[in-house]
Amino acid sequence: QVQLVESGGGLVQAGGSLRLSCAASGTIFSINDMGWYRQAPGKQRELVALIRSGSITKYADSVKGRFPISRDNAQNTVYLQMNSLKPEDTAVYYCNAAVRPRTWNNFRDYWGQGTQVTVSS
Repeated sequence: QVQLVESGGGLVQAGGSLRLSCAASGTIFSINDMGWYRQAPGKQRELVALIRSGSITKYADSVKGRFPISRDNAQNTVYLQMNSLKPEDTAVYYCNAAVRPRTWNNFRDYWGQGTQVTVSS
């Protein structure tokens, strides 16, 4: 059993900052990609940022230079530092990880429960 638990969402004024955290726990053998997605009302879920096990990163154009992603492999945790927040960043943010459980020979996708980020103008 693998779980992803997110924290750090909330309400912030435009221009402010928030830091999201996502910790993976359970019977984990290894983790490959970890990332953050978001879904605004009436819109499809979209990739925000991704970090591979070798620390290669990928960002949506809309957040490049504002939302650095990082990870702590020893703690199985991924972070998203959100700076210069804009009202259009308002969404539910979901953590995602490609995890190989100890009981499987393949990687599987796992998702967190989502955390609300609201940016007021």
